[in-house]
Amino acid sequence: MARTRNFVKITVTPKAEKSLRGGHPWVYFDEITNISGKYQNGDLVDVFSAKDRFLGTGFINDNSKIRIRIISRNANDRFDRDFYMRRVKYALDYRRTVMGDDFKCCRLIFGEADSFPGLTADRFENVLVVQILSLAMERIKDMLFELLLEVMSGYGEKIDVIYERNDVAIRQLEGMEQYKGFYKAPGLLDSADGHVIIRENGIQYDVDYINGQKTGFFLDQKYNRAAVARISKDKTVLDCFTHTGAFALNCAKGGAKQVTAVDISQAAIDMTRANAQRNGLEGNMSFECANVFELLTDLAGKGGHPYDFIILDPPAFTKSRSTVKSAERGYKEINLKAMKLLPRGGYLATCSCSHFMPDELFRKMLHSAAADAQVTLRQIECRQQSPDHPIVWNIPETDYLKFYIFQVI
Repeated sequence: MARTRNFVKITVTPKAEKSLRGGHPWVYFDEITNISGKYQNGDLVDVFSAKDRFLGTGFINDNSKIRIRIISRNANDRFDRDFYMRRVKYALDYRRTVMGDDFKCCRLIFGEADSFPGLTADRFENVLVVQILSLAMERIKDMLFELLLEVMSGYGEKIDVIYERNDVAIRQLEGMEQYKGFYKAPGLLDSADGHVIIRENGIQYDVDYINGQKTGFFLDQKYNRAAVARISKDKTVLDCFTHTGAFALNCAKGGAKQVTAVDISQAAIDMTRANAQRNGLEGNMSFECANVFELLTDLAGKGGHPYDFIILDPPAFTKSRSTVKSAERGYKEINLKAMKLLPRGGYLATCSCSHFMPDELFRKMLHSAAADAQVTLRQIECRQQSPDHPIVWNIPETDYLKFYIFQVI
């Protein structure tokens, strides 16, 4: 390759070469064998194989175990404003296509899946909530935010607020500070109450993008909630780990006889109740602040089958490979108890949002729980995250949400 850019040259191991040629964008710290030149963290570098084959260009950061994040495999790319404009437009055009009328509330940028490593951008009507987990994106965020606003304006979509939710510990692993706040730029509001009303599946929610979890609302379950609503008519539903009440509200709107929403957080229960009242759905709903594990145990101890539809949407039980076994036990415990509580012919919706819990292991856990509960699972649907969180087949980390709906017989 005739090198036309003045980037530091990094040589990597055969293992890294195989991974990069297979389409994965990461080079780990122990996969670098030679560095030709000096760089600053956050700079672009060229990556080569031991046989001097060009493998791609990416951002480097010595503070991270993921030492290099590839953003291009084209040796002719110039990393100027036009390059990033093409990337932003490509990502947003995709969302307009796959989300249709749901484009007003969706994930616009999904990190590596859109070749913006460490960048998340969620749209809630006129508000963009962004989270930056890589030093490189932090360094060029002013340009990226400007491009996002420019492309959205070109669509006729008005954005009044960009709020940064950079209050996550993982930033420290990249050598960055934690913070959150309104991004200041001409035409943007630099203060607001931090709440925005959105509509999803015909249901209104009050999103607290300053203090809510992650960016304020979990957009990835949008169509899974609709799938649950379709089978909830006349059912008595228990929605566990309800958070903002989204599954519970979809069931209530779908015609459920009674819906009980449970969460360990009183703030989440208060939010769920408020969302139910906002939609006129509180009449056939009840709300309980409780530990789900303890609640399922107590219900099982009382005997009987008080619910004929149970929904399990827990937070990620594992955020690393080292805790997968412990997480598997947690998933099995709640699924086993739910299966025992359901009558024959009852329904179970269950999921895992951790990419460290692969689908094969999740299915194995469900098989084991069903065997112990002495029931058979009749699969209705197997689903994943909504398409605004695209799964890139060469990047397993983008494939994280497993969602199953069963009839228990």
